[in-house]
Amino acid sequence: MSKPESKNKQGLRTLVSWVGGNDLKATGSADAEGQALGPIAATLKEQVFDSVELLYNYPEDQVKPYLTWLKKQTATPIHAQAISLSSPVNFGEIYVQANQQLARLQALGCELSILLSPGTPAMQAVWILLGKTRYACQFYQSSLEQGVQQVEIPFELSAEYLPAAQNIGSAKISQLAEANAPINAAFDNIVTRNPRMQALKAQAQILAEREVPVLIYGETGTGKELFARAIHNASQRANNAFVPVNCGAIPGELVDSVLFGHKKGAFTGATSDKPGVFEQADGGTLFLDEFGELEPSVQVRLLRVLQEGAFVPVGGTKEQKVDVRLITATHRNLMEAVANGRFREDLFYRVAVGVLHLPPLREREGDLSLLTDTLIKAMSDHDSMLEGKNISPDAKNIILQHPWRGNVRELQSTLLRAALWCQGDVINAADIRQALFNMPEQDSGLLNKDVSQGVDIQEIIGCVAADYIRKALAHSGQNKTRAAQLLGLKNYQTLNNWMEKYGIS
Repeated sequence: MSKPESKNKQGLRTLVSWVGGNDLKATGSADAEGQALGPIAATLKEQVFDSVELLYNYPEDQVKPYLTWLKKQTATPIHAQAISLSSPVNFGEIYVQANQQLARLQALGCELSILLSPGTPAMQAVWILLGKTRYACQFYQSSLEQGVQQVEIPFELSAEYLPAAQNIGSAKISQLAEANAPINAAFDNIVTRNPRMQALKAQAQILAEREVPVLIYGETGTGKELFARAIHNASQRANNAFVPVNCGAIPGELVDSVLFGHKKGAFTGATSDKPGVFEQADGGTLFLDEFGELEPSVQVRLLRVLQEGAFVPVGGTKEQKVDVRLITATHRNLMEAVANGRFREDLFYRVAVGVLHLPPLREREGDLSLLTDTLIKAMSDHDSMLEGKNISPDAKNIILQHPWRGNVRELQSTLLRAALWCQGDVINAADIRQALFNMPEQDSGLLNKDVSQGVDIQEIIGCVAADYIRKALAHSGQNKTRAAQLLGLKNYQTLNNWMEKYGIS
């Protein structure tokens, strides 16, 4: 059943709920004393809302009659969304789906209220977690015994749901304490519950079985080498060499020597023959990280190797044949570089056969807490000085709100610093705040304009306001109520007005 989007829901008091079994059983019930209407209908009878957003994981033929009946019980607009879950107790899937719905409604400016009663205990726990750590929500519950009640849930209790959620369904969580990918990396080492990441793992496993070049896109720290090693280890080349090279770290004058090797006497300091990485990777896999940093002159020579499977070492005269599977990685937009003439189009199409786009950590819904627990455990297992370290609920809430521009690598180093500085066994919020690096934004130059040439003061004010609004939203995890408090604004509605004024979506 499709759900039409409202063009403007600013300030609408919206009830959000799963459709539960007791709701479906109420289909056809009359509004008479002693007859159970189900939690949703009972709540709408007692409380006033501007709209209702329902999520369901039941078959369409069961839900459609219920929705028809429910709409006759209330004048409140009701929208329903079918949600696909492998299990109604899968914390990871529920978290991702629920978070997406709440984020969408918050972006529309809705005042959120969550009905906790319908659904499984896992669904209820996820509502509490999201409603206390990411979104400004009111909570309601409905029962035959107590009726409809607004409930207050302690903040600390909400965060305590986190470790419980991570322990359920995590049959195998591999260690990720090292900044670099482990030599024996496999797809099980890629820790995730995010559907997008799970789909990428499945695609990578398919690519591993085929002898095609692979190009991996992703920001620094997103796990490009981890994916590359997993592809190699799952391929028919697993028993041969995996050779990683950071192209961005190779001095320009040594690129040819590093890639193709050199002969004795080829240049000053070449006191002996030295094989290049193509020769070292013969029969195995060559991983060229930061591939987009290679100069055009090097790109030409690299293309020839890929086309002909042969090269000539620096200072050599004889061509050498190699059998190498190439995996490349970059944080740059190579298609844009091709369009601008900075990267060869023929080389791009040669390497971009199997393409994987790794999302940044901030877009991996449901993974941040999972990775936090995994990394803390790995550190504790690997270093006796850190044995027994764990993280407090308030510290975990700080982690949930940070943008993590450095992705998993930044998270790992931050947790390590916090664990080292922590005086006891529990890493608290103060430890995390101390360990975080708050990178300064680039100076916009707004305060350095030449007033003698004339300036638009309103434009400058708007730019400054928009900049601080975006910073407050990022710091608060897009929670408008918290962002408004940080900016000294009266409420989130005032913030919405400012956002509309300065064109912030």
